[in-house]
Amino acid sequence: MRTTTTIAAAASIAVMSTSAFAGGISDEVMEAPVVMEEPMMEEPAGSGTTGLIVLGVLAAALLLVANQ
Repeated sequence: MRTTTTIAAAASIAVMSTSAFAGGISDEVMEAPVVMEEPMMEEPAGSGTTGLIVLGVLAAALLLVANQ
């Protein structure tokens, strides 16, 4: 019975002593505010007509070869 009382007393002292460290006496630390930067917009790649021209020339060349 004496051991149980000692363990209970030690546990309650341990729980009460941890709240003593909650505030502390050190100065408050002020963190810098978070600044969100907008991502820069990329320039458009183009209209894609160059790919269509190359595809058209390639198709015309294939048709020319197939007809001969």
